[in-house]
Amino acid sequence: MTAYSQFKLAAVQAAPVYFDREASTEKACKLIQEAGAKRATLAAFGECWLPGYPFHVWGARATVEAVAPEYLANAVDIPSPTTEQLCDAVRRANIDVVIGVAERDARSRGTVYCTLLFIGNDGAILGRHRKLKPTDRERTAWGEGDGSSLVVYERPYGRISGLNCWEHNMVLPGYTLMDQGTQIHIAAWPGTNASRHSILSRAFASQAAAYVIDVGAILAPGHVTGVARRVVEEQTGEVAKRVARGYPGESSIIDPRGEIIAGPAEGEQILVADCSEEKIFAAKAGCDVAGHYSRPDVFQLHVNRAPHRRVVEMQEPKHETTESEAVSEE
Repeated sequence: MTAYSQFKLAAVQAAPVYFDREASTEKACKLIQEAGAKRATLAAFGECWLPGYPFHVWGARATVEAVAPEYLANAVDIPSPTTEQLCDAVRRANIDVVIGVAERDARSRGTVYCTLLFIGNDGAILGRHRKLKPTDRERTAWGEGDGSSLVVYERPYGRISGLNCWEHNMVLPGYTLMDQGTQIHIAAWPGTNASRHSILSRAFASQAAAYVIDVGAILAPGHVTGVARRVVEEQTGEVAKRVARGYPGESSIIDPRGEIIAGPAEGEQILVADCSEEKIFAAKAGCDVAGHYSRPDVFQLHVNRAPHRRVVEMQEPKHETTESEAVSEE
């Protein structure tokens, strides 16, 4: 009999301290320890969890302009003391973690990316994925990623991948990960419109024949403080409605056939599910969309893996002495 790997997946459904990097990091570290105590192998947080989804972009122009500097100031540099703190917590908990962060561009320091940060159980950063196309007004808060981060990571228990929110609507990024044999996928969401994110997450699980951690954050009026709180209190439009309505989370864990095996969750909690490599192989044997269930003679996907380069610096070429010049000099 084959000894299939067994592992436990965890969806960390919780509210950050919105737009407060330090406080959110401290809370994330505590939640990572709690997930470790539950013997999770891999724990995942929602989209841009640290320091929170930029709900302010859905408000009036004055709202966006008032909160934007605070959001940029609380974004996360990779690497930085913030990521070191997260990595230390991961190492102590001895689990893998995938967490959504607002990543600040290290070069320009004026742009934020919606990033999924992958951390191994030894505390080392495995990599990151930047959201390829922010949706609607999210484009006033986030820049665009590139194809260099569409990567599947090999772990002892399986291959893991992740996408943010409506990247699951784009179809092609998901297929790129399926082609790399993803077995465990993080579908990270801000925590709203649960019916849609459940549908898309379950579809991904069925198509990829992979487990999916469908995870979202929570937003309620009590979670908004500081500048963001003052702006929300002054608003009567869409921002105030969104905060009042809140993001319920409704996270779940989905098996490789697309069936929910844990959740949907309510309130702050860490949802866990026991999983098996055997179920992954059983599903992929029936439908491997990048293998025996593909038609490369009909369809091919071309992916540009080159990272964005806005400035290409050219050096003046060194002048090499030719043979004729050497003779003339003599």
